[in-house]
Amino acid sequence: MRGLHAIAGALLTVAAAPLPADDFVVIRQTLDVDRPVDVAWPRVGGYCAIADWLKVTCEYTRGSGDVGTVRRLNAAIIEVMVAQTPYSYTYLQTDGTMAATRYHGTLAAEAMGSRTRLVYTLVYDQAALATDALRASEHARLEARFGGALAAMKSLIEAR
Repeated sequence: MRGLHAIAGALLTVAAAPLPADDFVVIRQTLDVDRPVDVAWPRVGGYCAIADWLKVTCEYTRGSGDVGTVRRLNAAIIEVMVAQTPYSYTYLQTDGTMAATRYHGTLAAEAMGSRTRLVYTLVYDQAALATDALRASEHARLEARFGGALAAMKSLIEAR
């Protein structure tokens, strides 16, 4: 019985140990396009439409584009859709370069009369990145990458 108490005490000690502090970063970028939301979203909002505007390969490994669908990007990055509305979706990266940072993103289209505002929001825990230089570099990389993605979406939406 004493052995069980010792094990239980050790487990409680481990469970009570403080976890490293989270340091979540939010990058929110927007871009307005000259099309109504019901025209804009179908051109860029499919879960694998990312292939068209981020220039990556995309395939579903599970599901068909609804909540719970898993996509594989460039045969290496795994992301699961965790939420969806008629004009948005949110995903979590479970395997890939940003998985250790608990990286997740939301792509949304907001109606503005005859125009649409595209909103891309990224959230990740920069505490998982070792140095301030790496944190700054990753932030700049993500801003540039997804700023470019919004510009590509605008071109796709406004074409024709």
